[in-house]
Amino acid sequence: MAILLAFGARDAKPWMSALREVDDALDLRIWPDCGELRDITFVIAWYHPAGLFSTLPNLRCVQSLGAGVDHILRDPLLPPNVAVARIVDKSLARSMAQYVTTAALNHLGRFPSYQKSQLKRQWQPLPPIAASQQTVGIMGLGRLGATTAHALRQAGFTVQGWSRSPKKLAGIKAYSEEAQLPQFLANVNILVCLLPLTPTTTNILNAQLFAQLPRGAYVINVGRGSHLVEDDLLAALDCGQLSGACLDVFRQEPLPIDHPFWQRKEIIITPHISSVTDPQAAVRQIVANYRRLQQNQSLINAIDRNRGY
Repeated sequence: MAILLAFGARDAKPWMSALREVDDALDLRIWPDCGELRDITFVIAWYHPAGLFSTLPNLRCVQSLGAGVDHILRDPLLPPNVAVARIVDKSLARSMAQYVTTAALNHLGRFPSYQKSQLKRQWQPLPPIAASQQTVGIMGLGRLGATTAHALRQAGFTVQGWSRSPKKLAGIKAYSEEAQLPQFLANVNILVCLLPLTPTTTNILNAQLFAQLPRGAYVINVGRGSHLVEDDLLAALDCGQLSGACLDVFRQEPLPIDHPFWQRKEIIITPHISSVTDPQAAVRQIVANYRRLQQNQSLINAIDRNRGY
């Protein structure tokens, strides 16, 4: 039984080294140097090459390198009997909470406006806005969403959440299901998308949703690029329905140099760095899953392929 690391553009060597530190007896291979394909039963994947899974006759499990699995599930050649697992790690949740809280406070503090004033050498104070006067709404209350919600609450924001299934979080008003989405959106000043990408959440950040937010709301998308209808965001910015956005994920990554987002002063762009998996923190979980697979045991953080998470 061999493990294949298939990472697309990401460097697999740090992961190879970290895996060796846990168990130097592992049979590890890095795509495209796969060796004998029938040996491979376990793939660690991050935006893997198209068609890879169909070439592995004995594949039993695909382990995502991160919390998301949409890059795996959208492969039409993924065999139906192959298990899929994801990384659930406290460091991922902490870094996501830090990113979102920083983005919210950056918006609240008008720092982009002050930076523009600095470039023009203008001393121009703006009216302060207290965090306690702002409601942050988080779409998606899984591990990342829940940790982020508590961090925002500690920063002084009023926080509420929405998810597909009912959730209970201390100090957080939680909404669920499609019927409660309008009520959730009605008073949200800063909207955070942390949903998994599924057929039902694709394009959820659209004109209809933006219209249900208070005028001048701000959007932070740290879910997936395909959650956002890009033209609808631009239109909402143009008409003032939205005051701005902080985007860490995009439909095409890297973002093309001719993309209109680059020129919009209301949009802050970061290159998908809100929550990056640390090899040292994740490899023990990955190796544990590989050993469980060998022993025909249930996997850690296996996902429901029908639900998409």
